[in-house]
Amino acid sequence: MLTRTLILKASGLSPIQKIVRSSRLFKPIVSRFIAGDDLETALGASKKLLDKKIRITLDYLGENTSSEEEAKQAVKVYCEMLNRINVFPEADRKLGAPSALIPINTKDIPEKLKPPEPLNISIKLTQCGLDQGIDFCEKNLLEVLWIAEESGNFVRIDMESSAHTEATLKMLEMAWQEYKNVGTVLQSYLHRNDEDVERIIEMGARCRLVKGAYLEPPDIAYSDKLKVDEAFVRQAKRLLVGGFYPAIATQDEAIINELKKFISGKQIDPSRFEFQMLYGIRRDLQESLTAEGFNVRVYVPFGDSWYPYFTRRLAERPANVAFIVKSFLKG
Repeated sequence: MLTRTLILKASGLSPIQKIVRSSRLFKPIVSRFIAGDDLETALGASKKLLDKKIRITLDYLGENTSSEEEAKQAVKVYCEMLNRINVFPEADRKLGAPSALIPINTKDIPEKLKPPEPLNISIKLTQCGLDQGIDFCEKNLLEVLWIAEESGNFVRIDMESSAHTEATLKMLEMAWQEYKNVGTVLQSYLHRNDEDVERIIEMGARCRLVKGAYLEPPDIAYSDKLKVDEAFVRQAKRLLVGGFYPAIATQDEAIINELKKFISGKQIDPSRFEFQMLYGIRRDLQESLTAEGFNVRVYVPFGDSWYPYFTRRLAERPANVAFIVKSFLKG
């Protein structure tokens, strides 16, 4: 079977990218992981999930903008996402009234910004113009956070490759001085992540914990699945006990079951955290956890810059690649 590393390396080749983008064989799988090319389609997919009492994070795909103009266009889309959420039908927004939680280390967070909000958005700093300059990116980020705060909403800064980890955390710390409606993502496969978890807990910011999907060298990240899983479980438990409304992002049912036992043993109220999953993956588990009374949020990605995101999802599920190869051989 194709390995995760091989898939990620192969996906970077131009001929492979051309085949994936043009072949009809990939369309059903692409549509499974990507909600559509535009915001309107993504909102339609979001409504179906909201009807099932599942929360949403809208994710506009794209990273590493090549110019300031391109970054400004991305910020414009972010702002449109927030504005559209604000006018989304009230019946759909009733899912999950603001929590009565008292934030840990963040008692100055306004009541209207306390989780869990039914819909929020995620952004990438390289999409905001990080490669064009720290000051430029900071200005763009603060513009988005201001608009989100005006409507009582939350913005998640996605974590990208390890080359951007420290810059992302420093940008979060900068923004946190003025805005408390912002959080980020931490990747358990990075060797540094235990320290980063403590850094986020001390700050009091919201954290989404993921295993990590980028191809990283062994001196920076664990490559062994067992070690990644061990780190994820360890860090998830730490955040569940000490963090402010952590998001535990995994489709791994064995890990979820272990964490459910931990949550029960520690008598952690389900309102204090949420499980997060990706659009199109383990829909059955999303619905069963919701039925059990857990907060569940799904990342709903959209946009025409879907290729890097899609290939990372394929690398997580090599069986999809095997299916495509078999289809090619059958003609």
